[in-house]
Amino acid sequence: MAEQTVKFNITGMHCVNCAVTIERRLKDLKGIDSVRINFSNATGIVTYDADITSETRITKYIKDIGYIAKERIRLDQTSRASIQWGWLVFSIIASGTMMLLMYAPLPGVMHTYMPYMQMGIATITVLGPGMDFFISAYKSIKNFFANMDVLVSIGILSAYIYSTFAIYGIFGTSGHAFFETAVMLITFIRIGKYLEERVKGRASHALQKLVKLQTDKAHLLSTEGKELEINASSLHVGDKVVIRAGETIPVDGEVIEGNSSVDESMVTGESMPVVKQKGDKVVGATINKNGVLIVKATSVGEETVLSQIIKTVEEAQLDKAPIQRFADKVSNIFVPVVVFLSLVTFISWYFASDTTGGHLSFVRALKMSIAVLVIACPCAMGLATPTAIMVGSGVGLDHSILIKRASALEEIARLNVIVFDKTGTITEGHFVVTDIVPLNAVNESELLTLAAAGCTFSNHPLAQSVIEEAKGRGIGWGTVQDFKEETGSGFFCRYNDKDLLIGKETLMNSHGIKINGLQEKARKLDTQGKSLMYIAYDGRCMGVLCLMDKIKQNARDVVKQLKQMNIRIVMITGDSEQAAKSVASEADIDEYRAKVLPTEKMDIIKSIQKNGMKVGMVGDGINDAPALAQADVGIAIGAGTDIAKETGDIILIKNDMIDVIRAIRLGKQTLSKVKQNLFWAFFYNVIGIPIAAGVLYPFFGISLKPEYAGLAMAFSSVSVVTNSLLLKRISF
Repeated sequence: MAEQTVKFNITGMHCVNCAVTIERRLKDLKGIDSVRINFSNATGIVTYDADITSETRITKYIKDIGYIAKERIRLDQTSRASIQWGWLVFSIIASGTMMLLMYAPLPGVMHTYMPYMQMGIATITVLGPGMDFFISAYKSIKNFFANMDVLVSIGILSAYIYSTFAIYGIFGTSGHAFFETAVMLITFIRIGKYLEERVKGRASHALQKLVKLQTDKAHLLSTEGKELEINASSLHVGDKVVIRAGETIPVDGEVIEGNSSVDESMVTGESMPVVKQKGDKVVGATINKNGVLIVKATSVGEETVLSQIIKTVEEAQLDKAPIQRFADKVSNIFVPVVVFLSLVTFISWYFASDTTGGHLSFVRALKMSIAVLVIACPCAMGLATPTAIMVGSGVGLDHSILIKRASALEEIARLNVIVFDKTGTITEGHFVVTDIVPLNAVNESELLTLAAAGCTFSNHPLAQSVIEEAKGRGIGWGTVQDFKEETGSGFFCRYNDKDLLIGKETLMNSHGIKINGLQEKARKLDTQGKSLMYIAYDGRCMGVLCLMDKIKQNARDVVKQLKQMNIRIVMITGDSEQAAKSVASEADIDEYRAKVLPTEKMDIIKSIQKNGMKVGMVGDGINDAPALAQADVGIAIGAGTDIAKETGDIILIKNDMIDVIRAIRLGKQTLSKVKQNLFWAFFYNVIGIPIAAGVLYPFFGISLKPEYAGLAMAFSSVSVVTNSLLLKRISF
């Protein structure tokens, strides 16, 4: 199986039901594995078996359905809004002219021809800004699926055709035309469409902002040493690029020359520039603040960190949250039900007793049935979830919380248990020297010198921490010879022609080194969860260094807040029982598991889930991959520039534990907005349709004009999107 994925821009979609139609029809094709269509940003992503079908066939099939699928190009939302604006201006001019003919004082002769002038204006409007609705309705019916435009089209054509017949006396001398209903209906719906595109543009603002971070230009350093300005898309891995102060770095790469500070806030969320020098990594789209850097490209184009982030966000916005499925099912049957209710409304009012008699009863019945058609709004239900997800993922992105799956925002709000990895998650993931305990008349500096000398050729994290400590104190040391590492115990070497051993107590024992005088102190330090590094020189134990991976500064506070949310906390680690106990105690975690293998972490999560609990796993995204995959929500913390490699559903880019709390709050707020939107959508239709059907008319003489029903329909969608935008005000 040759699985491939293709992204499209899809034009011609007028409502959520259009997206549902495309999804449903494509899923029937042989070779299609998955289809996700997002009406909110007019995009689609299709995964297919290249041995069975192809991108060309998929594109052609979408065209046969009645829509246009083009290769994915990121369109500015304002472009789509500008199209709506053009038709809106046309409609407003037509409506204004229609009102002028109806209410302005005109010469007597014009009154004779006024119905025909109204028909002319209505015809131009119906065939111009109204034509989109008819084309969309045709596509929908062609595919045996009714969308919102079917309702709108029936309403517009009913008013237009009836009025045309009426002015030619087909309904007798009492014929009453209402062309203004068709014109105003188109205008009001166009107002709603335009505002909808505007607010949807604001909903995807965070993603658009990321896209704009990319630079088009780059200064390539040729093999001859000449600097050439080229398009950034032409760069290849291995190319050398010159970046001056104030310029955007066009690639991910490694600094090979120069010193500067770089603004990496787009990746880390931290406002303080980061110093960069030879050998340091840089990320594309970050900004060189001062100095000149020459960077060797390691990732270009779609492989850069920024491109991977954009790809992740786009795919998350195409994903459907579980709660969306209910709304989709309702939308499938919504339009046929509304058409039926409209027909019932017409029949009921046509045969209802009316003192005016015959024709006006028909007109009233027709207008009420049209009002029922156009006030109904399946779009509000369809937009309820995706717009909230889009805004929620954007808010997360603004706070360096990368949402990879839309459903994760819903699921994180329902978590009962959070499982934390220890090293690098609760702790800093970086050991520091906490205690230096010398013996045999050796002082701290001398002991640290011996330790640093012995650690020079080791890549072990503890050894590197010792070297950092020595360098920080300004301590220097000589060269060692005959370095040999004893796996799991430590290392042996010659220093100043004498034996130097550094490692665990077992290493000392195997070489016959006595540690008299240190046992009691060592036991006490060991109970604190510290790693002990013994140093022996010339056959004698010279002392011990203690190192510890300290917990993160806000770890205890995060645990406290989670407990206040009634979330059970479990820490799992492959470290020793004593180290786990020490960290758990310091972080105020009541439940922990030690000496756990990566696969066993997954089993622990399974056992918790069997009790009906929703489990979130917080880990580094690599070593904890099985556990992250098993959890209901996998949260990878500290992704940094390795975002693309992470396996979690949510990535906390800043390596800050407090973002776990922020992600949960974001999930709860997003889910709340989805529920509010769905409630409003259902409430609006439950209340609006009966009013349009005239239930208030017998009691209060209140009825709803079709054009006002159209305005209400348009603004129902706008209100849902606007409510989603309120997520931007969330306080962390």
